[in-house]
Amino acid sequence: MTPEDFRRAGHELVDWIADYRERVATLPVMSPVTPGDVRARLPVHPPEGPEGFEAILADVERVLLPGLSHWQHPSFFGYFPANAEPASVLGDFLSSGLGVLGLSWQSSPALTELEEVVTDWLRQMVGLSDAWQGVIHDTASTATLVALLCARERVTQYGAVRGGLQAGEAPLVVYTSVHAHSSVEKAALLAGFGRDFVRAIGTDDTHALRPDLLAEAMREDTARGRRPAVVVATTGTTATTAVDPVGEVARVAREHGAWVHVDAAMAGSAMLLPECRALWDGVESADSLVLNPHKWLGAVFDNSVYFVRDAQHLVRVMSTNPSYLQSSADGEVRNLRDWGIPLGRRFRALKLWFLIREQGVEGLRSRLRRDLANARWLAEQVDATPGWRRLAPVPLQTVCVRHEPEGLTGEALDRHTLAWCERVNRSGRAYLTPAVLDGNWMVRVSIGALPTEREHVETLWRLVRAEAEGADT
Repeated sequence: MTPEDFRRAGHELVDWIADYRERVATLPVMSPVTPGDVRARLPVHPPEGPEGFEAILADVERVLLPGLSHWQHPSFFGYFPANAEPASVLGDFLSSGLGVLGLSWQSSPALTELEEVVTDWLRQMVGLSDAWQGVIHDTASTATLVALLCARERVTQYGAVRGGLQAGEAPLVVYTSVHAHSSVEKAALLAGFGRDFVRAIGTDDTHALRPDLLAEAMREDTARGRRPAVVVATTGTTATTAVDPVGEVARVAREHGAWVHVDAAMAGSAMLLPECRALWDGVESADSLVLNPHKWLGAVFDNSVYFVRDAQHLVRVMSTNPSYLQSSADGEVRNLRDWGIPLGRRFRALKLWFLIREQGVEGLRSRLRRDLANARWLAEQVDATPGWRRLAPVPLQTVCVRHEPEGLTGEALDRHTLAWCERVNRSGRAYLTPAVLDGNWMVRVSIGALPTEREHVETLWRLVRAEAEGADT
C-alpha cells in the first residue's frame, strides 16, 4: 500500500467509522449471532494474492458488524462504560500510524515525556497530591499484578533476587473484599502467593469491606506464623460499585506493614468531580492505585493508569538494563520499560492527550455528572415501583435491580431474573449484564455510554418492566 493508497483507504475508513457512530443506535445492541456464525463466513485459508481495500471493508460490514455487540450504543448498559470518544480514536490512530515504540527514552523521547505529562495531568484532575507518579498500562489486571509484585518485594526485602517466595520464612497473605474483581486473585496466583493465601474479607450492608474483619483476619494470620503482605481495597466494585473505606483499610494494613493497593478502575474517573472524592477518603495513605481512562472517562481501550508513591521501589522491582538498551541519557530520564512488565510500549499517551485537550476537564465533568444524574433517576423509579427492589446503594452510575413477584423466591426467582434479562438482551433494544449478589441473581444497569441520555434510560425502564412484568411496551 503506497502512501497515496493509504490516504484514500484511510479516508474511506474514517468515513465508515463516522457513519457507524451515526447509525449505531439503529443496530441491535447485543449481537444476534450464534457460536460459529462469524467463523463460517470467513475463508478457511489465507488469500494467496493481495485483495483490494474495498473488499476488506465490505467484509467488515458484511461479516464482522453482525457479530459485534455495540459498546458505543446509547442503550448499552452492560458490564461497564467503555467509551471511545472520537478525539481519543484519532489519538489511537495516530499512535498506530506513527508506529513508534518506547523501549527506552531514547527510542522515542516524545513518547516517554508526553506520558509523564499526561499522567500528571490526570493526577491533578482527580485531586491526588504530587507525591504520586503515573504510568500507562494496558489494563487494571496488569497494574494489579505489578502492585502485588511490588508488595511482595517490599515485604521480603527483594526476595526475588535471592530465593524467591520459596526461601521466605513465612507464607505471605493477600487480603481483599469478597466483592473484589477477579483480577486480584489472578494477580495473586501469578505473583506466587497461592490461592490458599488469598483472604476474602466480608462486607457490610453496603457491600463494602469491613475493616474490623480485616483486622481480625490479619491478627489470626500473624498468630499462625503467616505474614500480611498486601491489602487491595476497591473504590467501585464490579457488581455494585461498592466503596471500601480506604482510609480505615490503610490504617489496619499499616499496623502489619502491609502494602495497600486501591482498585479504582472504573470509579476513578468520578474523582474528576470534587463532590465524589469523599468516596476514596484516605487514598493518600495507599501505596498504589489504578484507574482506567478507557472505561467511563472516554479514552480508547487500552489505557489504564497505575499510580505509585514510591517510584524508585517500582523501578527496582521492574528494571531491566541490557547493554543494547543503554544510552548516555539514562541517568537523566525515565525509561518506562522499568515501570511495568513489557519491554516495549505503544504511544498510548496520545489517545489520553487528545481526549483531555479536545474535551477539556469541564467537558469531561459535565458528561460524568449527566450519567450520575441518570443513575439517580433510575434508582428513584425502582424505589417507587411495587414489585421492584434496588439491591445496593448507588454511589456512582450502576443500579442493581431485581423484579420480585409476590411468592417467587430462591431458584424460581433466579430463573425469572435471568429470563427477563435475556429477553431484554435478545430484543436488541438494550444490553444488560446479570450478576450474583448475596447468593442470588440480580441485574446491573451500568449507565455511561457516550450517547446515553435520559430518554434512553427512560426507554430502558419501560422495556425492563415490560419484559419482567409481562406487559406490552
